[in-house]
Amino acid sequence: MVLYSFYIFDRHTECIYSRRWTPTRPASSSSKAPRPTSNASTLSDPNGDTTAAQKAKYADDEKLIFGLVFSLRNMVQKLGGQDDTFLSYRTGEYKLHYYETPTRMKFVMLTDTKLNNLRPYLHQIWANLYVEYVVKNPLAPVEHPGGIGVANELFERALELFVTSVLPA
Repeated sequence: MVLYSFYIFDRHTECIYSRRWTPTRPASSSSKAPRPTSNASTLSDPNGDTTAAQKAKYADDEKLIFGLVFSLRNMVQKLGGQDDTFLSYRTGEYKLHYYETPTRMKFVMLTDTKLNNLRPYLHQIWANLYVEYVVKNPLAPVEHPGGIGVANELFERALELFVTSVLPA
């Protein structure tokens, strides 16, 4: 499975967590899809520094992803009624998977187009990782005003382990 990025948005439309994976190039010239590296994140350069231009680009990407999800979710509810929910959509390049918690937290994952719906996996990330390592952490803020995000090493390690071992290949 190729995983491109993962976002968590709070109920105030702030992106409180984002993670990007850089796909590795295949060793041969075959047309196989690239696999994500186990610990590569495009949020920083090889030295660990993030430039202001990269931060601005990622902030814009986060706003675009939230706007897209917000618009599609509202369109689905208006066309299908309150009982219908937005689950995912696919383009020629990627598939967006969406899960909204009862507290209006939004979990969004961008993957390659071959995967089925990952909603159950996003629910597991929320219930088993986010709640366990972020919500139950007495040092973590309850609200994330001004975009103060999730900065929890245990959550990040557990997410990386989940992505590499549990998600379908």
